[in-house]
Amino acid sequence: KRYTKNIGNMRGNLSVTEGYLKDGLNILQRVRELAVQGANGVLNKDQMAYIGQEINELLKGFVSISNSKGVDGEMLFSGYKINTEPFRINMGNVPGAKGEVITSVDYIGDIGKNIGEISEDAYTSANIPGNYAFWAENQQIYSNTDARNYRAQEDSTIRIDGVDIHVNTGDNVYAIISKINDSAAPVKARLDPIKTSLALQTTFPHQMWLEDQGNGTVLQDLGIVSGLNKNPPLNNDRTSRVFGGSIFDMIIHLRDSLYRGSAETVGSSGLAGIDQAINSLVSNIAEVGAKDARLEVTVKRLNTIIPDFIKMDSEETDLDLSKAITDLKMLEYTNQAALSTAGRVLRKTLLDFWR
Repeated sequence: KRYTKNIGNMRGNLSVTEGYLKDGLNILQRVRELAVQGANGVLNKDQMAYIGQEINELLKGFVSISNSKGVDGEMLFSGYKINTEPFRINMGNVPGAKGEVITSVDYIGDIGKNIGEISEDAYTSANIPGNYAFWAENQQIYSNTDARNYRAQEDSTIRIDGVDIHVNTGDNVYAIISKINDSAAPVKARLDPIKTSLALQTTFPHQMWLEDQGNGTVLQDLGIVSGLNKNPPLNNDRTSRVFGGSIFDMIIHLRDSLYRGSAETVGSSGLAGIDQAINSLVSNIAEVGAKDARLEVTVKRLNTIIPDFIKMDSEETDLDLSKAITDLKMLEYTNQAALSTAGRVLRKTLLDFWR
């Protein structure tokens, strides 16, 4: 019954999440329609700016979706930070725009996943962190620090997307790359042949979560994370190069291209970015649907075996009241008969009283 209740709660959250993601997909499809219009080369700069204004409003709507709450009033896409809006907007001036507009959107949630047990030793999560749900491209980080002569100075641990990777004293960059690639983290590492520095790339669209654990400084020494700000995801070293943006970045890039009146950019990188955003969001919607399908199958199985468990428990623990009363009376009669017989056979004498 506990598993069934867990599944019911999870399916409710997944249903709400899927609804918001589909609303976001509808917005992206409208953005793509506008991008095609802006890339046809027929519109003048003012007309393209009008399209940019509409996309700017759609961007606001998309941000609202990303900061949505569930039926319990908790944030859907902020990981464990359920009381914090996962996405923070930054405002500024953009050429061609009327007044301040959204210039960037930062994820300030975490990568926590609310895990629940749905059957014995079987677990699943009912949420998708925002830096997974609303990311468009595989992220890449290129360090600017030459790593050819690097050696780890002490045993330490690095954490990539929540996966701990242990580094031993004396490990060079090639050993660290091998350990990252052999780990469960959805990130692949390599040595940049130009800078001979560490390069990381995600295996699917999401924002990397990189941390040096404890007093370790491996990622910091390799020029991946900053020594000043250790809190991911906004802790990249300022000298590193970061590629691969969020869905917000794709919409902002397209909007700004329309404000500039650049039909060529709109039709190339602008449209390509929106297509990537759509593909990523569709994949996340499919993941939510797959989880819900798994939960549906599991709850059907539980509903099937619950009567069997009740029957087995009943056979072991339930009491047949009429039979129990009959047996008790029979034992009472037997006990009384035994006492009566013993009283007649073992009669007391005067000696018994003297003792």
